[in-house]
Amino acid sequence: MDYIGLAAELKAALAHYSQGDQAQTGIDERQAMEAFLNALDVARAQFHGFDYAGALGADTAKRLLVLPAALNQILDGAREAEDAEIGTKRFLDAVAALVKAFKLASGTPEASAHAAEVAFFVAVRSGLEKVDAAGGRGRSGSPDFAIEQLVNRAVASTEVVDILEACGFDRPDISVLSDEFLLEIQGMQHRNLAVEALKKLLNGEIASRTRTNVVQQEAFSHRLQVAVARYHNRSLDALQVIQELIAIAKDLRAQPKDDLTEEERAFYDALAKNESAVEVMGNQELRIIAAELVATVRQNAGVHWWTRDNIRSRMRVAVKKILRKHGWPPDLEAEAVQTVIRQAEAIAQNLV
Repeated sequence: MDYIGLAAELKAALAHYSQGDQAQTGIDERQAMEAFLNALDVARAQFHGFDYAGALGADTAKRLLVLPAALNQILDGAREAEDAEIGTKRFLDAVAALVKAFKLASGTPEASAHAAEVAFFVAVRSGLEKVDAAGGRGRSGSPDFAIEQLVNRAVASTEVVDILEACGFDRPDISVLSDEFLLEIQGMQHRNLAVEALKKLLNGEIASRTRTNVVQQEAFSHRLQVAVARYHNRSLDALQVIQELIAIAKDLRAQPKDDLTEEERAFYDALAKNESAVEVMGNQELRIIAAELVATVRQNAGVHWWTRDNIRSRMRVAVKKILRKHGWPPDLEAEAVQTVIRQAEAIAQNLV
């Protein structure tokens, strides 16, 4: 089977070798088939006690009924491991080995008979990666990704689908973090999958909503990491961690009720992170400093400021000058100053 149009080039290359050499270039079909069946058994073992027969050779609607439960099965098994990420990696590695073995044996009728099952395992792996259950391990740059593309063309029996849509979400988008959405995800049947989906969506929402506020981004990201870690070490069950993630989502959605601009609020949070500054200087003076810092950043951030060291240095000097003028921080903590510098750079980067 000429997957990617290389048959002609391969034939021309082999012409340079003797008949004896050419005979040794092939792979013994029996060995290839044996390797494939072994890899298939390993992949099947990941679904011990789970019936996925309904996903094989069925229409799309029926496959979508099985896929969420299959993902939940893998996530549940991974959570029972000492390290949840290692447990998930075990399945991903098993599918990668199966895909490679299928590629080698796909010319045999015996391997072709299992094409739909291979495609099912590939679809489950794709679903795990969609909800980021693989710990952020992307496929696009790995050798396995190219191989999976070959298998997808050869099998063509299980579509790669959006896992949230498969779970019943018409709009897997929490940009508004509506109460309706959070209630819906809390009521999902497959709770392990709900945890992974909500974790991924929250990660994106935190990055989007706090892109110019380094203190809030670090605070929300830390809360999310702690909650997920407690879930993976079984301090929380699936329902409890979903409730914690929903609480994070609601806090993220809440907007402070004051007259500060988004940029002033970001600087205020950076200044107020130093507790002694709040106690000694008070909120009003911190608001004044924040407004001055915003004006300074706008004045010093040029079009190419991020790539020009002299402009970046000038802005840092200007920021430190304002802080010294107001006597901030009162405890002279160097790390507090660096937090404000990072905040200034985040805002400047967003301006260009």
